[in-house]
Amino acid sequence: MAASAKAQGDSARRRLLRFLSQGEARLADSAARDRVLLDAGDRGTVSADRRQLAAMVREGILRTAGGRIALAAAQAGAAAASRDVGAVTIQTDDGPRTVVVNWSESPLSQLVRRKDRSGAPFLTAAEFQAGERLRADYTRGQIMPRLGANWVATVSSGRRDGGVAELTEAALAARIRVDKAIGAVGPELAGVLIDICCFLKGMETVEMERGWPVRSAKVVLKTALGALARHYDPATVSGRPRIMLHWGASDYRPSIG
Repeated sequence: MAASAKAQGDSARRRLLRFLSQGEARLADSAARDRVLLDAGDRGTVSADRRQLAAMVREGILRTAGGRIALAAAQAGAAAASRDVGAVTIQTDDGPRTVVVNWSESPLSQLVRRKDRSGAPFLTAAEFQAGERLRADYTRGQIMPRLGANWVATVSSGRRDGGVAELTEAALAARIRVDKAIGAVGPELAGVLIDICCFLKGMETVEMERGWPVRSAKVVLKTALGALARHYDPATVSGRPRIMLHWGASDYRPSIG
């Protein structure tokens, strides 16, 4: 048990360093007293253990000022040399949108690089883009994990963290899109999407928290992403547009009016 706890702590530590290697983040309270949120805007929001964060500050690895947290100068220099960042264009309701992806930090970005036994990509382009689209809307909607994966109160209602009146029009629209997406995939698959795509939890962490078998999270995630992709683009997710067919004689002509 001690070895497992240490491994989990080391993994969380590396995750924090990777997250902050892209820039500083704003510190925000979490619903859990022993956790704190690191809000980096469009780059997403992650949750961290308060004691671990304080220890990393004491060790000179992190620095805090004005309610924000960042890597210390030495750590920032090392991170810049090993940064693995790319831009991905995703389709949204408002048209194409480019988002920044940290290939080494995002679990979804790591998974899209993997191959299955036949050598084909484990995730399709539609599945990957669906996950990134959900993350972009989740971040734009300023949704904080105050209730975790409890989706009883709808996202668009604004009851999770602040009223609707406090939201911009764009943020409220993003919340409504997230709400529709979560409703489309269903409660059985929504939790793993939020954990991995939005909270950027690793596969091993999700499996440990949910008591799942090893290497099962990626299978459930692929199923969830497939359902999400069908929600976002039901006509072309299969790779070709759907067409309406009608059985009739060779001289059949549709009636108009």
